[in-house]
Amino acid sequence: MFCVEETIAGTEAAQIPKQRGESLLETAVRYAEERHWDVFPGTWLEPVDGVQRCSCGDPACAAPGAHPSREDWATQATGSATVARRMWQKQPTASILLPTGRTFDAISVTETAGFLALARMERMELTLGPVTLTPDRRMQFFVLPGASVKLPDLVRKLGWTPSSLDLVALGEGAYVAAPPTRYGSSGAVQWACRPTPANRWLPDAEELISPLAYACGRDR
Repeated sequence: MFCVEETIAGTEAAQIPKQRGESLLETAVRYAEERHWDVFPGTWLEPVDGVQRCSCGDPACAAPGAHPSREDWATQATGSATVARRMWQKQPTASILLPTGRTFDAISVTETAGFLALARMERMELTLGPVTLTPDRRMQFFVLPGASVKLPDLVRKLGWTPSSLDLVALGEGAYVAAPPTRYGSSGAVQWACRPTPANRWLPDAEELISPLAYACGRDR
């Protein structure tokens, strides 16, 4: 279940966004066309004295090349493949960002907890949506919208206080970086579980919260 994108092959591969060998423009268009996800271009990387710097100009940028480039990014996000193509034609190396709180929310955990949760979910035979793995060692589980509102109560019902776990729900007003967006020299965002026709229908946060909370508790 939790093999990264390179290990996944088969007839479905032509129907889903590729991670390698395809431009950011075409990948963004695929996300809009095939998954009906809103997309918007973020910052990009520029070579400065042999080092890849964020286009925002901050040498200490925490997410170089992988954050919004403008304050009104939420209004810029589009589900139109035509508009997406036009935006990336203006800046072909812009990162691909996906707003949460629309077609999906995301539950973010550490990489260690994420892989532990994935193994537990496999044993439980749970159905997963896409899951990203970021260079800053976070995993983001895509779930139905509304998770950010439900999560605190779901965690409390399992006997945890929300502040005790490194378990964050990204909903309205937040975003995730999509593969193959790069974080400076740290590497690219990858799919831990990539989009396929089989996981087009996302799980509810309630279906995944038990193994996620358990894994975060073990990872403290």
